[in-house]
Amino acid sequence: MEVKPNETKLISPFFVFFLMPGMQIGVGILGFERVIAKEAGQDAWLSVLISGLIINVLLWMCFKLLGRGPQTLDLVAIHKDLFGKWVGNAFNILFIFYLIMISIILIRTYLEVIQVWMFPGVNVLMLITVILILVYSFVEGGFRVITGLCIIGLIIGSPLFLLNYFPLKYAHFENLGPFLDHSFMEIMKACKKMTLNYLGFELLLIYYPFIKNREKSQKWAHLGAVFTMAIYLVSIIVSLAYYHQDQLKDVIWATLTLWKIVDLPFIERFEYIGISVWLFMVLPNVCIGVWAASRTAKRVFGLRQKKMLVFILLIILVSCIFLDNRYRIDKFNTISSEIGFYIVYLYLPLLFIWQSIVYKVRGHKS
Repeated sequence: MEVKPNETKLISPFFVFFLMPGMQIGVGILGFERVIAKEAGQDAWLSVLISGLIINVLLWMCFKLLGRGPQTLDLVAIHKDLFGKWVGNAFNILFIFYLIMISIILIRTYLEVIQVWMFPGVNVLMLITVILILVYSFVEGGFRVITGLCIIGLIIGSPLFLLNYFPLKYAHFENLGPFLDHSFMEIMKACKKMTLNYLGFELLLIYYPFIKNREKSQKWAHLGAVFTMAIYLVSIIVSLAYYHQDQLKDVIWATLTLWKIVDLPFIERFEYIGISVWLFMVLPNVCIGVWAASRTAKRVFGLRQKKMLVFILLIILVSCIFLDNRYRIDKFNTISSEIGFYIVYLYLPLLFIWQSIVYKVRGHKS
């Protein structure tokens, strides 16, 4: 079943570059260092590099999945084409829940940062409601509006990456040695822990029909994924150089803690500014995830996307309220990371192989 959005809703291939970090760089970058350093120590930066390269291979698979058919497809159409209507829609519904789950993680983790670092007594329900109202307004505006938000978010948030200069003044690069001191399995375990931070590239499977000249978008998608990898790579190297290994394993929000080093004559607590500005990085994450979930639900159930959007936001609201302590949030993050790992590292390659077999049997040409 071919997907043909209205011409006025399409975006140029170049904007795919912004959509990649727009979904991949979010609240996870504020504290991912501790998680992977526990597994790989000073070799954790290798895990970031290896994971980033694997993500680019999986991204190539996504483009192959979308480009093999004789028509313009998305994930919903691919599932129905390969597995039939009922089984295909079952996979689509599971993917909807996966997208909702990722959106919940992003919102609740960001709110936890606000609670811990800025306002411990804040009314969480009020903050969640405000954020979801913003999400609703952007998603209702359509995919082009969300793409514009990704561009604005990256422009506003990018200066925060330059703050890595301040901890470098106190860095000890000998902390990065000895090189390859950890086993291959330890580095691979750290790669697995990085999964949650790299999730989001697979949403290409949903918004692919909204790209003009789709064949030209692949290079921009890969460049966007490489940009994301570079940001994470710089962040982990700076953290490893600044913190001692044993110290890094106990610092929950390593990047946020580094922001406390920033010394400017007109700002005393720069991390407050950083957390506030970071909303412009988190909001595109959530908007893309919610848009993809509501778009998929619309295609599966045949209902208006606006109705599905309201229903999905209500699910997110209730779920975020239920995640009311650090243990539940951390547990939910762990479970989500596991699910995301199996989806991108196992399901996508299997889907790629199965499509190759089916199309070969049918006699389709790539």
